[in-house]
Amino acid sequence: MLSYRHAFHAGNHADVLKHYVLSVVLAYFNEKAAPYFYIDTHAGAGMYALRTEFAQKNAEFETGIARLIHAENLPQSLANYVALIQEFNQNNRLTLYPGSPKIADSLIRAKDKMRLFELHPNDYALLLQNFSNENGKLDNAVKVNQQDGFAGLKACLPPPTKRSAVLIDPPYEQKEDYQRVVDCIQDSLKRFATGTFIVWYPLLQRPEPAQMLADLAKLNLKNWLNIQLTVQAPSAKGFGMHGNGMFIINPPYILPKLLNESMPILTNLLSLDDTSNYQLTSHIT
Repeated sequence: MLSYRHAFHAGNHADVLKHYVLSVVLAYFNEKAAPYFYIDTHAGAGMYALRTEFAQKNAEFETGIARLIHAENLPQSLANYVALIQEFNQNNRLTLYPGSPKIADSLIRAKDKMRLFELHPNDYALLLQNFSNENGKLDNAVKVNQQDGFAGLKACLPPPTKRSAVLIDPPYEQKEDYQRVVDCIQDSLKRFATGTFIVWYPLLQRPEPAQMLADLAKLNLKNWLNIQLTVQAPSAKGFGMHGNGMFIINPPYILPKLLNESMPILTNLLSLDDTSNYQLTSHIT
């Protein structure tokens, strides 16, 4: 399947779509006064240096976030995401890229809470380091667990705040991950039907991503949105991602409008050949 230790891919086209959409969802959550939980089932290390050997191996950020960082005349929601990334960098140099936990940390408010799960021991240690203060302590609003996020999520739902945004983006290194996503969503909706669940997935020349989406559709969801970004034609050898997507349950009602404004521009910026395109489908009552 995929080999997705994230340090090799930080800031690529998948990160851009994932974190842009996440930033829009959390900005919408912030419009209401009530506090909420942000839950990240596969948090990763939290922060990635783009000039390390890992990131430089394929330099995927060069065809990802680097194409946006100095772009002009962006739609406001996309410009807000780029400005957030710039906050982690200085002197107009792109040296760091924040993972989803740091993206969320920049957006949530003092009254909101974060629950971060990471199973990989090295990434868990880095995640703890990236969220600890100078005394090695975590903020009271943040909990970091070295645990399988699919299992850990169960104990978080329903959240005490009765509001939550959950990001589910496993590495999909095992084909079983696709079915685990479906099972996780089905169980989570029984526990907390009104939560917002954000599922990231790769576009591959394999049946599993499409089957996962078909299985999610069988759950008879009332409100959902699916956005797919293709950046290049599938490889003739049949390997690698040619794009990625986000499937969102209970999305903000404004999300289709914002994406229809921004996705043509984002697709053009991230395009690797003339087959690049995006597809947006939704049902929001």
